[in-house]
Amino acid sequence: QVQLEESGGGLVQAGGSLKLSCAAAGRAFSRMGWFRQAPGKERDFVAAVSMSGGDPVYAHSVKGRFTMSRGDAMNLVYLQMNSLKPEDTAVYYCVADERDRSTAYWETGGYWLTWGQGTQVTVSS
Repeated sequence: QVQLEESGGGLVQAGGSLKLSCAAAGRAFSRMGWFRQAPGKERDFVAAVSMSGGDPVYAHSVKGRFTMSRGDAMNLVYLQMNSLKPEDTAVYYCVADERDRSTAYWETGGYWLTWGQGTQVTVSS
């Protein structure tokens, strides 16, 4: 079973930046993305991208502040998070899937088969 390895979480003050990384060995994924879950809240879509090209898709709450990009290696993505707010505090999960799906499905967690263990991001006010 392919595992997703996340890194880059941590504690930062409001207005600061963090960069998350996600990598996986093995078979190539068609698309990769990020979800997050804050304590006591539902899991929310953050961003996703097709690994074959095209622009990432972002949640409205992070658009203009977060940038998702593909790395040079297979199955490698980054999430650059700028202008962080306390409400961005959550566990961030990397997700991936081999199947092609319309971007209309990307915001639904059930359409992502592979999930990472999560990395904590804490933004202090």
